[in-house]
Amino acid sequence: MQPRVTIAMPAFNEEHFIEACIASVQAQDYPADQIEILVADGRSTDRTREILAKLAESDPRIKLVDNPAKLQAAGLGLIVKQATGDIIVRMDVHAEYAPDYVRTCVETLEKTGADNVGGAQRARAKTPFQRALCAALESPLGVGNARYRNSDEEGFVDTVFLGAFRRRVFETIGLWDPGAVTNEDAELNQRILDSGGQIYLSRDIVVHYFPRDSFKSLATQYYKYGIGRARTLLKLGRFPTMRPVIPFLMVSGAAALLAIPPLWPIAGAAFATYALATGAEAVRVGAKVGVGAIPTIWAIFPVLHAAHGAGFASGLWKFLRKPDWPDDPERVPARKANLRAV
Repeated sequence: MQPRVTIAMPAFNEEHFIEACIASVQAQDYPADQIEILVADGRSTDRTREILAKLAESDPRIKLVDNPAKLQAAGLGLIVKQATGDIIVRMDVHAEYAPDYVRTCVETLEKTGADNVGGAQRARAKTPFQRALCAALESPLGVGNARYRNSDEEGFVDTVFLGAFRRRVFETIGLWDPGAVTNEDAELNQRILDSGGQIYLSRDIVVHYFPRDSFKSLATQYYKYGIGRARTLLKLGRFPTMRPVIPFLMVSGAAALLAIPPLWPIAGAAFATYALATGAEAVRVGAKVGVGAIPTIWAIFPVLHAAHGAGFASGLWKFLRKPDWPDDPERVPARKANLRAV
């Protein structure tokens, strides 16, 4: 018999997307009687709960979990506490899943012995801006050569998109940090690694997501990412790689050059070099989506870097002054856990 799977799906005001996402779960080729679908709703004010109630009438596998904290991380933790599955498959509403997504996740867990497996973060576009952003996110300049952004990658990594977890992961190192506004997946994955666990990226696990559709929403997203990553660094004391810190070093370095008049000639040369490098990369990756997208791609790079770097600086300032991760049973320090010993 196949292992029982719990689909863990946080949601808030998703009336336009929740039905299609649930349908993609129902269309999975994994045995239906071995799947339960738990949706942690952050007390939506639209029709999300009404839609879920109607769907549950015809499919008793669907259950609503009340999430008064509204944060995704808190909702995911509530789901794990109610889950009956041996494997927890984390899903987002704003994504499209291949019909074999769940089955491939389970098979990859069994094949690799990893504690968490997932696929690449494949972006899919509906608008011209999203097409330009998808191209930028395929570039090492856009995402710092993150392996989980490359759909051709395969192997053990530091993080994956979403993820499918053996239940013992949560029993050993704790749940998602319920106070994390962003970066909750990377923070959990870092605790898995710090506790001797393994994370595997499979090119056969296919899921697509839709990125932000404007400069403003993109800047807001990456600013919040920066804050979340600063919080993770201060909480856990390190990162598995230097990748999350690079935008902060770029922004702080640029600020230092501008703040010291004798360094202005160096600043001019640095900014010119940056403009040329990002422009050349925009031309390279823009060839895939058309010449008309190149100016947008070129503009996207500094938005990604500046927003993330500024957010990281803001997070350091905020959480150095007032940490918000008191010790509690939800947040087991990774260094006290050992997944390999389980």
